[in-house]
Amino acid sequence: MVKIGIGVVGGGYMGKAHSVAMSSVAAIFNTKLRPELEMIAASSPESAERYRQQFGFSRAAPNWQALVEDPAVEAIVIASPQETHRAIAEAAMALGKPVLCEKPLADTLEDARAMVATAEASGVVNMVGFNYIRTPASQFVRKLLADGAIGGVTWFRGEHTEDFLSDPQAPHNWRCDGMANGNMGDLAPHPINAALALMGPIAEVMAEIETVHRTRPGGAVTNDDHAQIMCRFASGVKGHIYSSRVATGRKMGYAYEIHGTKGAIRFDQEDQNAVWLYRAEGPEATRGFAKILTGPAHPDYEPFCLGPGHGTGYQDQIIIEAKDFLTAIEAGQSNWPTFRDGLAVAEVVEAALISAQNGVWTPVSQV
Repeated sequence: MVKIGIGVVGGGYMGKAHSVAMSSVAAIFNTKLRPELEMIAASSPESAERYRQQFGFSRAAPNWQALVEDPAVEAIVIASPQETHRAIAEAAMALGKPVLCEKPLADTLEDARAMVATAEASGVVNMVGFNYIRTPASQFVRKLLADGAIGGVTWFRGEHTEDFLSDPQAPHNWRCDGMANGNMGDLAPHPINAALALMGPIAEVMAEIETVHRTRPGGAVTNDDHAQIMCRFASGVKGHIYSSRVATGRKMGYAYEIHGTKGAIRFDQEDQNAVWLYRAEGPEATRGFAKILTGPAHPDYEPFCLGPGHGTGYQDQIIIEAKDFLTAIEAGQSNWPTFRDGLAVAEVVEAALISAQNGVWTPVSQV
């Protein structure tokens, strides 16, 4: 077993999730690399010290620069605001330190492309944090599709719907300012990533993007609430992607439905331990969707629990992500999704923004 010093930049929602994941991943997956929570940085030295005590890090950094430069920090997780990602990642990769960066890769397409160029020129292990696609259920769906379980795919529908801003009287907050913090920067990347993972590259899009509640108590809203994107995949298959933060009643509506010539698949993150599979075979009277509960027979499930149907949760997705990152570092080879995969998502987002502005189908290759 080999110890590896981990530095985490950011101690909020995702900073906590990654810190917990790194503290438990070795025990769950018996990884060769054994993370040690070496240092954490936050928006202030005081916040970093508070997170250090809460999460169990050895030291608190005065700023992210000190964390990146510290020789005991051998790998870095970026869980800070999007506009900080590029500077932190480039500084880390200049020192040859592997980087796991939260999604979206950056707040601008220009920065995302620069991060990919730096990563590929340096050869440093890099990864972007799309955790929902890592559930045992969605990993199983990827295998079903690869094995041709539903025949030739004919259509895809994906969504990420939540309702945390569905109330028009909800106060104005930081999520209401800047496109990077809106639906297209925050939620849309997840179903786009799912579409790319399950269906392959997207060739062109036609999008509508809307701010439903233009003002809130405390200020004007400067970004979008929801969006719908018609898409044509490079394979020729058509699809639709919807994302929203005003979808009343939805809490974690990361869902997709895929139709094929021999069957169909449905998945909903609000029931993340189940896959619904329809096979177009046998008598019509007995055909129907079968609910498959995840268990030890499905990818990355058994290390958590030996009981089928007992289920995994949100934090387990981040632990799986940590395992994939450590495995990549050990092998010296980046694991999917790399920075370039994160860039692919950013390019679809940019194409959708252009399409919505111009009202025309927009090739992703032209952004």
